Order: sequence, then structure tokens, then C-alpha cells
Amino acid sequence: MEEDTGRKWLPLEANPDVMNDFARRLGAPPSAAFHDVFGLDPDLLAMVPQPVRAVLLLFPITEQSDAADADEIKDLAASSAGAGAGQSVYFLRQTVGNACGTIGLLHALLNNAEAVPPGHGSYLERFKEKTAAMSPMERAHFLEEDQELEGAHESAASTGDTQAPDRHDPVNLHFVCFVEKQGTLYELDGRKPFPIPHGPSSPSTLLQDSAKVVQKSIARSSDALNFNVIALGGANEDM
Repeated sequence: MEEDTGRKWLPLEANPDVMNDFARRLGAPPSAAFHDVFGLDPDLLAMVPQPVRAVLLLFPITEQSDAADADEIKDLAASSAGAGAGQSVYFLRQTVGNACGTIGLLHALLNNAEAVPPGHGSYLERFKEKTAAMSPMERAHFLEEDQELEGAHESAASTGDTQAPDRHDPVNLHFVCFVEKQGTLYELDGRKPFPIPHGPSSPSTLLQDSAKVVQKSIARSSDALNFNVIALGGANEDM
């Protein structure tokens, strides 16, 4: 589903500390931060600092997941639910290998630019202004040529707790983002042609609604240990 340009970045680690440092350098405000979600049951979800504005999921790409995604896209493309899906959502496609972590971070922050506005003159503010009128694929091509973002991504990918693999090593893990817009939960996956609606949601139930979708993904996977969930929530007082 992803358009292959042959270009690859270093994979970004699913690590809130890495994400927070990266987001701050791009211009995200201190009023929001990424946090680990340690489990999907109600008690563990309740530990995530509120308000939760976006959810990032890292998951293994498998034959089962690709087949399920293809069926979902086919059904949505043929239905009214897919027609114009997510017109209120900021969405960009992925054409650079291993850029999914950065695209997920951009989806999380730029879809919440009113609630957590980027700093004046920051990279995030400039990126959104330059790409606001573009199509999702035009945004992808803009990202391909954006050396400032590529440099920031490479720096962030080099600071995780584990050594980053070579950019040309095969990687079967992929980031997607969940956001709520106008009462609907959307899955934003740059490998897919449009935002995927997952039913009703609200700002107060975004985390719980996303967890239900994640649980379905885990249930159809034989590699459940490789799932990782991070939430964009309120900042801890000590951050």
C-alpha cells in the first residue's frame, strides 16, 4: 500500500522520552507529552495523564494484518463511510521507508494544533502552514525533500534505549495514530489512502475507544508481544 521511493530513514523507537524530546525540538508546547500505555484494561488506561489527545500504536505488519487492511479499505472505498473520510483530519501519506514514527508524531500533534499549539516560528508551525492546502500525497512528497525534518528524525532515532538497526535492514513494525475529530475515531496510517473511521468517539473516550481497536488488532495477530501503545496526554508536573 505504501508508495516505495527506495528512500529509508532510521527506524524511530517507540519510547516516550525519545518522542517528547523530538516533539519539543519540532516546537510542541510543554503542555502535552507522550506517555507509555502499560495495558489496555480500565485500571491501566486510567493511569495515563489526561486529557489524551492522540494514541500511537506500534504493531507488527503480517500477512493477516495486510489482508485485513486491504479488505477494510476496499469496503470503505465502496461505501459512503469512505467517501470523503476524514475531511476534517490532517493526514499525510508515507513514501519514505521507516518514516512512520515521525508521520505518527506529526499526525498526533498537527491534529491537535488548537489545543496544543506549536511555538511561534517553530518547525511544526511552518510545516503545517506550508502543507495545509496540499493533498495527502503532496504532503508526502514535501516530506521526502524536507532535510530539516529528516535531520531531526535521524537525531531522534539515534537516541533510543536500544541501538537503531541499519536503515536498510528489513523492519516489519509500523506506527499508526488514532485521533478524534467531530465525534469520530480515525486511524491515520500513511500506508493507507485515506483516514480510516472506527466509529463514534469523543475527547473524553478517545483512549478507551482506541484501546478497543488495538485489542482487535492484537487478537488477529500471532505476534502480540510486539505491540506498543503510547498516548499524547497531559504533561506530568515533573516534566
